[in-house]
Amino acid sequence: MTVLRGAFIDWVDVLRAGIDANLDEPDPNARIYKGENGNGRFFVDYCNWDRIAEYKNFIFNSNAAHIGAALMNSQNVQLFHEHVLVKEASTDVPTPWHQDAPYYCVTGPKTVSLWVPLDTIERDTTLEFVSGSHLWGKHFRPQRFDGSALNEDDGLEEIPDINQHRDEYEILGWAVEPGDAIAFDYRTIHGAAGNHQPHRQRRAFSLRLVGDGARFVRRDGLVSSPPFPNLTLKSGDPLTGDTFPFLLHA
Repeated sequence: MTVLRGAFIDWVDVLRAGIDANLDEPDPNARIYKGENGNGRFFVDYCNWDRIAEYKNFIFNSNAAHIGAALMNSQNVQLFHEHVLVKEASTDVPTPWHQDAPYYCVTGPKTVSLWVPLDTIERDTTLEFVSGSHLWGKHFRPQRFDGSALNEDDGLEEIPDINQHRDEYEILGWAVEPGDAIAFDYRTIHGAAGNHQPHRQRRAFSLRLVGDGARFVRRDGLVSSPPFPNLTLKSGDPLTGDTFPFLLHA
C-alpha cells in the first residue's frame, strides 16, 4: 500500500457533492451503524456511480484509471465498484479489521482500491493496514461492519485479533488531507478507529479497480458484497457488461 499526496485535490468538491446526493438518496443496500450510546452514525453505501453524476464524472474523467494502471502494472483497468463511508462527528463505531477480497465476486492478480479522504483525518483515526498481509495467501471470513459474519458457514477462518496483538504486526497508517489517496491491494488487512472528532465528520470515497486477468467468481450459497443480484456470469468468466466498464482498454 502507499499514500498519494494530493492525487485528487481537484476533485474534492465534486466528490463531496456526490456524497451529499448519496446521503439524501441512499441505495436500498446502504447501511447505517450507530455507536454504543446511539451517538453518531456510520453510513456505508456502494454501487451508485451510474445514478450519481459526480461519482461518474470522477470515475471516468479523473486520472484514477491511469493511477490504477500504474500501480497494478496493468494495460487494462475496469471499474469493480465505488464505496462511500461517512462517519459523523463523535461516532465511536470502528471499521473492523478485514480484507476486501473475500467479500467480492471477483478474483485476479491485479487489484487496487483508491481510498480518497474528503476531510482532514488524523493518524489516530485514519485507515490502518497490516503490512505484507496481502502476501499471506489467506482469505479470512468477511464480516459486516457491526461484527456479524457475512456468511456463517463459509469455511474461512476468523481474522486474527489484531487490536489485542498490535505489537506482533507492522501496522501502517498516515494522517491524510482531502484529495490525498491511499492505495492498497484487495487482500490487504485494514481497519480504522471510530471518529472521535466532536465537530468534524470523516468522509471517504473508495474506488475499487481491477486489472488484467480479472475473473468473475460465483460463490454458490454465499452472499457476496456488493451482491450484484442480476449478473448472469459464470465462475471463471471475464468481467463483462455495463456493470464493470473498462476505464482503460488495451
